Amino acid sequence: MAETNPIIDKLFSAGAHFGYAPSRRHPSVAGYIFGVKGGVELFDLEQTADLLTEAVAFVKQMASERKTILFIGGKAEVRESIKRSAERIAQPYCAGRWIGGSLTNFSEIKKRLNRLEELSGMREKGELAKFTKLERLLIDREITDLENTFGGLRGMSKLPDAVFVADPRKESIAVAEAAQLKIPVIALLNSDCDRSNITYPIPANDASRETLSIVLEEVTKTYAENLPPAVAAVAA
Repeated sequence: MAETNPIIDKLFSAGAHFGYAPSRRHPSVAGYIFGVKGGVELFDLEQTADLLTEAVAFVKQMASERKTILFIGGKAEVRESIKRSAERIAQPYCAGRWIGGSLTNFSEIKKRLNRLEELSGMREKGELAKFTKLERLLIDREITDLENTFGGLRGMSKLPDAVFVADPRKESIAVAEAAQLKIPVIALLNSDCDRSNITYPIPANDASRETLSIVLEEVTKTYAENLPPAVAAVAA
């Protein structure tokens, strides 16, 4: 009797095989569907597991070369997982509304990041004491706004080498920007997503927190374990 793939078992238990109704399916994902049950299309989890393996192999390469992966996921149910996973391996993230031009107009985004660092540094050093109470209040508000909008990108001094996206339909602008710049895209995508601009698709139920957790665990664990020794020691 053939051994079962533990990843397939995990994905099945998480409900990763559930897509949407056939009427919602994007034509580009038709090859990942093997049937319909209860009016819902079902993903072929053998394919999903194989594609996840390919994505993880790419992540391994990224880590060994100290490359940067930007994690993106703005849906309420994925934000915390995206943030926590990116922070675990000291990578940038956007766990909120994607700001158009964050990749294609990165020079302007970098100016906002520099401003955030400048103001935060002044506050930490106690240099805001020279300002009036109103000015300090306005600076604090500016820091808060910048942190809420761009905080996950702090430390990202250049364009990322790859991006990880949870639900490329929701994050279609980010995916389009990455594709325009030829930045590889890893994506957890449901049956309503267009996979044409996705370099490493992982077809599965992207609305399931458990499925996302499994995928993120594979990605972050692989990244952490394959960093060069000096970098890995710092990350630990």
